[in-house]
Amino acid sequence: MSGNKCRNCGSTNIETDPGRGDAICMECGFVLEDSVIISQTTFEESSSGKVMVLGHFVANDSTGSATNFGAPYYVNGKESRGITIQNARKGITHLCLQLGLNQNCIDTSVNFYKMALSHHLTRGRKQAHNQAACVYITCRIERTEHMLIDISDVLHICVHELGRTYLRFTQALCINIPAVGE
Repeated sequence: MSGNKCRNCGSTNIETDPGRGDAICMECGFVLEDSVIISQTTFEESSSGKVMVLGHFVANDSTGSATNFGAPYYVNGKESRGITIQNARKGITHLCLQLGLNQNCIDTSVNFYKMALSHHLTRGRKQAHNQAACVYITCRIERTEHMLIDISDVLHICVHELGRTYLRFTQALCINIPAVGE
């Protein structure tokens, strides 16, 4: 803060304390800043003898907004959403192979899952139901011979619960499903 003047008395005798994060005029005691961002690391010893780092990391490209709000969550260096999609692809692939569906159906089902995920439709539902609903949407669009009960039997899940998930996905995503037998 050297070179700055106090807004209260005009003095240039300003002291910046990185530990407290403030800048104070030494002549009149006026607090010029109370949350100074510093670029040095400060350590403090706790009562138990542990050494702690004071402050928070602020990136160069930070806009000054709240940290971690809406930020992606990482697990072992991978973004959580990527892990979710990877796990969904495994489940969908396993189900499609059991039903004898091709790679195109797997990719289409994964895309439906991504759409459902981005619309927050997968929250609060079992992943097997989410994945199975996406596979059934694909079966209906591709006009395969598979019925909802076939998927329910393969996964050993309730056909009614699966049907509710399927209907919720198709309505929320505005997917136009062709009628059976057309």
